[in-house]
Amino acid sequence: LFAVHYLMAKKHWQIVNHKASGKPDQGGIKTFTLKQTPPHVVETAVRAAKCIGDGLYGVDLKETKDGVFVIEVNDNPNLDHGWEDSGEKDELWVRLTQWFLERLERPEK
Repeated sequence: LFAVHYLMAKKHWQIVNHKASGKPDQGGIKTFTLKQTPPHVVETAVRAAKCIGDGLYGVDLKETKDGVFVIEVNDNPNLDHGWEDSGEKDELWVRLTQWFLERLERPEK
């Protein structure tokens, strides 16, 4: 549905640094349309998600000179308006809605 490059918080090992002051420091994101995303990256994510099932998953990847590697598959992916949808815009929500409708219309097994 979408491709996002999450950036680490400044001087921190995670994308969000939950500071003692209560104000989180976020590293930010770079979003891409699926057409902008290299096919081998999309293929790796789809293959990893299919190993888990046919649900909605967020797949964390890392690309190095040796290839694309799966870090984890999340069953509760981030989908925040103005963040993850900033690459695909409304098309993300249209595709997600279509996906849910198709699942609702599937005959029960």
